[in-house]
Amino acid sequence: MPFITTDDGAEIYYKDWGGHDAQPIVFHHGWPLSSDDWDAQMLFFLAQGFRVVASDRRGHGRSSQIDTGHDMDHYASDVSAVVEHLDLHDAVHVGHSTGGGQVARYVARYGEPQGRVAKAVLVAAVPPLMLKTDENPEGTDISVFDGFREALAANRAEFFQAVASGPFYGYNRPGATLSEPVVANWWRQGMTGSALAHLEGITAFSETDQTEDLRAITVPVLVLQGDDDQVVPYRGASIKQAELLQDATLKIYEGYPHGLLTTHADVLNQDILEFIQQ
Repeated sequence: MPFITTDDGAEIYYKDWGGHDAQPIVFHHGWPLSSDDWDAQMLFFLAQGFRVVASDRRGHGRSSQIDTGHDMDHYASDVSAVVEHLDLHDAVHVGHSTGGGQVARYVARYGEPQGRVAKAVLVAAVPPLMLKTDENPEGTDISVFDGFREALAANRAEFFQAVASGPFYGYNRPGATLSEPVVANWWRQGMTGSALAHLEGITAFSETDQTEDLRAITVPVLVLQGDDDQVVPYRGASIKQAELLQDATLKIYEGYPHGLLTTHADVLNQDILEFIQQ
């Protein structure tokens, strides 16, 4: 299995499929999942002739359960380590949820300064800031994230089951048809990772202000989100991202949930493909 070891000793698992002379697309997964969450996209873009790369965030999936560095700075530096190891250039970075925050910090601090990034895609992404503050009144109250931490610490398996079978995919909406295999796959990915990484990751995705990351990005960015996202409110996320980015294309999908890369993979894949080919 392919791993790289970071300077602080984290072993990061990655996938690298396709011809090395093809344009790379790098996928960044959400909390508390793994690179497996991008299966539908990686297979689609591989078939389109791209090189597709994805890694498991430290403490998630098959990466080592290190007890330090569960923050956006380390998430981004870990990505940079993988990208430099594979020597990727002209890459498109695609991030979902927490992975979108990872993309924003990586592109702003490493990818653009190193000249390695062509474009980026933010899908239901957490920047600029999820937490409600005086300066960010559209955010989510700290009590919600405290509730996440309490539920995870009390019974992570039950908490993950509730998230996947409820708001993540919109299965709690009237008339929604729950897919047991989809819920089981989400739960499997989550439970493979580290409880500590997941606990500390809540702070990383909810309390990291990435306003300056977004402002620093100059490459074209496609911003995608559903207007029925119950996890990351789109008015505080995608709308603000489009306002802060220098070259943004915004698309809001009517009725799509937070987990749209699974529930509406066919639409998402085509829209991302068209953006890359522009």
